Amino acid sequence: MFERFLPKLRVNSVFDIDLESLYAQGYRGIITDLDNTLVGAKAPLATPELVEWFEKVKKFGFKLVIVSNNNLDRVSKFATPLNIEFVHAARKPLGPAFRRALSMMGLAPKEVIVVGDQLMTDVYGGNRLGLFTVLVLPIASSDEGLGTRFNRRLERIVKHRLHKSGLWLEEENK
Repeated sequence: MFERFLPKLRVNSVFDIDLESLYAQGYRGIITDLDNTLVGAKAPLATPELVEWFEKVKKFGFKLVIVSNNNLDRVSKFATPLNIEFVHAARKPLGPAFRRALSMMGLAPKEVIVVGDQLMTDVYGGNRLGLFTVLVLPIASSDEGLGTRFNRRLERIVKHRLHKSGLWLEEENK
């Protein structure tokens, strides 16, 4: 049961994702969360390092859509200057926002990865649709809202259960 929360890959940050390898495996699209995945929840704009990563993503030929549970104002102020498509108020882990992002990219689930910092929303939502899920460490957990803090408590329970069953190895990343 808890395997639904298990990401296919765990890395420290988006910068640690091997884009070349994933492209070689046939992946062509990236659905990414925004807050605490790309930047801290209170950071309004992309860092220069992140802008460079976006260029690398595009250079490899990936399509990119930000899917965020946050509101239109927050997501559009971040994504629009970067010319990145987005879905706001996504209600992850529910499927409609993920399906909308797939449609925006014109790709099948087997061609898309989901990158996020939460097991309960990003990983679970992506796994439910058969997407390749990548879990990153949260950038700034001190900025998280009440809903995310609640999800973090649930994550600890899930991680404990996965660890007990031998599926979650702490040395991979925390």
